[in-house]
Amino acid sequence: MGDKAHTHTGAAGGVAVADRPSAVRNVVLVGHSGSGKTTLVEALALTAGAVNRAGRVEDGGTVSDYDEIEHRQHRSVQLSLVPLEWGGCKINLLDTPGYADFVGELRAGLRAADAALFVVSAAQDAQSVPATTRAVWDECAAVGMPRAIVVTHLDTARTSFETMTDICGRIFGGADPDAVLPLYLPVRGPEGADGHARATGLVGLLSQRIFDYSTGERRTGAPAAGQLPLIEAARARLIEGIIAESEDETLMDRYLDGADIAVGTLTEDLEKAVARGVFHPVLAAAPAPPDGRQGLGTVELLELITGGFPSPLERAAPAVTTPGGTPRAGISCDPGGPLVAEVVKTASDPYVGRLSLVRVFSGTLRPDETVCVSGHGTEDERIGALSSPFGKRQRVLPRCVAGDLACVAKLSSAETGDTLSAKDEPLLMVPWTMPEPLLPLAVEAHGKADEDRLSHGLARLVAEDPTMRLEQNQDTRQVVLWCLGEAHADVALDRLRNRYGVRVDTVPYRVPLRETFGAPATGRGRHVKQSGGHGQFAICEIDVEPLPPGSGVEFVDRVVGGSVPRQFVPSVEKGVRTQAAQGVTAGFPLVDIRVTLHDGKAHSVDSSDAAFQTAGALALREAAAAAVLSLLEPVAELRVTVPDEYVGPVMSDLTGRRGRVVGTEQASRGRTSVRAEVPELEIGRYAVELRSVSHGTGRFSRSYARHEAMPGPLAEKLRIRDANGA
Repeated sequence: MGDKAHTHTGAAGGVAVADRPSAVRNVVLVGHSGSGKTTLVEALALTAGAVNRAGRVEDGGTVSDYDEIEHRQHRSVQLSLVPLEWGGCKINLLDTPGYADFVGELRAGLRAADAALFVVSAAQDAQSVPATTRAVWDECAAVGMPRAIVVTHLDTARTSFETMTDICGRIFGGADPDAVLPLYLPVRGPEGADGHARATGLVGLLSQRIFDYSTGERRTGAPAAGQLPLIEAARARLIEGIIAESEDETLMDRYLDGADIAVGTLTEDLEKAVARGVFHPVLAAAPAPPDGRQGLGTVELLELITGGFPSPLERAAPAVTTPGGTPRAGISCDPGGPLVAEVVKTASDPYVGRLSLVRVFSGTLRPDETVCVSGHGTEDERIGALSSPFGKRQRVLPRCVAGDLACVAKLSSAETGDTLSAKDEPLLMVPWTMPEPLLPLAVEAHGKADEDRLSHGLARLVAEDPTMRLEQNQDTRQVVLWCLGEAHADVALDRLRNRYGVRVDTVPYRVPLRETFGAPATGRGRHVKQSGGHGQFAICEIDVEPLPPGSGVEFVDRVVGGSVPRQFVPSVEKGVRTQAAQGVTAGFPLVDIRVTLHDGKAHSVDSSDAAFQTAGALALREAAAAAVLSLLEPVAELRVTVPDEYVGPVMSDLTGRRGRVVGTEQASRGRTSVRAEVPELEIGRYAVELRSVSHGTGRFSRSYARHEAMPGPLAEKLRIRDANGA
């Protein structure tokens, strides 16, 4: 699997420095919230000697969950990097949040990694393995990313590793369940007081050796009499699965002829099949006892990562272009090649400031060199200190070679997804796909002191998290932060308050409604005042008639005889348009009307631009007071993709939201896309509610379709609400 002799590390918590790509393994941990990813990272760090004692998620003392917000919420909310050293390799473990609201952090981890560990709990059944986990598995399969499965929570009563392995074979193996098989089986100790026999060791199906973890230290021994027959069926199935994926086509013939296949040959073929992403081993893992150093299965897992998972040399780099879009070929994982690195995460450290987690795909990143930052803009920046994160601490790095990850301090212009390249050869990596934030969160500064800091804090949030979008809505005059879900919104508010010192109040999100005339009307604007000196005199008469949807506001001048002097006609138009934008009843903009100015009066001294602006606004308000106005609501076009079994409930739910289903189509095998037009008033929280309807399996996108008339009773209810200031 390549040269593994080019890393060095210090004591516990020390930083490993990789000198070449072959000595690096980048592994992302994927799994639902509560599956045990963070606990597994802690156990691996303890086994590798990176920490002296394992922390607990419940106590907020783990290497991965080091942020204060994670301590308060008792869950991971961001991507974290934990570098380890094992077997001459630097292992970059990328711990990702399991909650659906933080899928952006997961996608960043997938971008930075070359292989994935899917963590599942033995306490689950087939129905409770989340659809999000299955979807990520399919995404990895589509790009050929190597994957392995780790079963956790084996110390929980009434759990079975064998049952969970069979479930994983059905769910993840699909048409080929023999591509998902265990490499070891748990060895259980005596039954406890709860009647559950906990796993104390493992038996290797290939080596047929016992690995005893009962003391907290891995001890190797021979199986007891009678143990080997118990694993014969599983061992035979594993050997057949390995041989089926072997590149040596003669191996199957030899096996079927009864020849003994050497364990070394099987192990080598296993590692190759794992690295190619065609075989997916299942392993068991558990934390070490309080006084132990090695948790169940952690050594075996580290050996799989170093021996079976590919180095960056074996993975193709993402597509690269020039900033102008011309494809750039020839980019490979070569420390001596042109610099191509990507910012996969942006964060703020209270002591260091802005930190950018960077994956180097080509070349070598060094401190003090000037690079070109491309993506959200193009700007040259000087690289500050390079470091390797380990919890809250940052360990200084002298360089970062192709294939490795590092943190860069104080890159002021770089945002998540931006590319770092040589300033004399700027390049741009094709960005990865991020989910669209669809849950609106309207915020206001709590006090005067917060107003100045609010825009800065929101801008920092959006720069750090590309799954958030900031909107300054001109129609409703609201500041709206679009998020992926309620937990995502809670984290945003927490960071504004505790990281950036901004207190905000959340207010109800207002859908941008509009009004139009239901029938023609006339209005007369009279603005006559005399209060010493020059007075104010302007009178104008207008006709207002409705226009087809999408026409906006049309102004027509039909004044004859100079009753309104030519220089004041634009003033009347400006007053009309300003009043239409502000609204005439409940503050909703007035649209789809033609305003015709046909008469008026002026004074040779007291008429002015300001006076005729005011008269034009008054005329429109008088016309509106005498007319029947229609309230217009925005209608969104939704495309909802769900498994076939949820199509019925989703369509019923959309219909109950005053929606119109306009069609369905097959999106992929077992999934259907439903297209519907739904008023935006009914889908403000659809990002949350679809999860309930579809059991977390649904996805949707939305786009503006048009404004259309709202039903009369609902329109009247909204007018009363707004008139009362509710």
